Amino acid sequence: MSDPNLTQPTESQAKVPSSPLRCVTGAVISGGMGYAMYSLMISIATNFASKPIHSSNLLVLKISSAVRTLVVGVVALGSGIFSLVAIGLLALAVQLLVQQFTNHKSTEN
Repeated sequence: MSDPNLTQPTESQAKVPSSPLRCVTGAVISGGMGYAMYSLMISIATNFASKPIHSSNLLVLKISSAVRTLVVGVVALGSGIFSLVAIGLLALAVQLLVQQFTNHKSTEN
């Protein structure tokens, strides 16, 4: 009654070759997201710094300090990852350009 494999396996998707334009476009998008995350991190840290914790309970102070640190840290991690991806994509674009120029010169000779 029940066939475990009802869907047909599809052919592997065609791989689109990398081009410098695609790399630069991805780097601009990733860099923009990295800058947005950085701005968000600065905003969050400034907001936390301007509103101190009003409590006399030591446990509340420690937990709220840990949560604030974790929130700023996670946003900083996201900012760093997007920035590193942007740098890597720019480096890949330069590498592809160099390969295109060297291959073009070697085929002319």
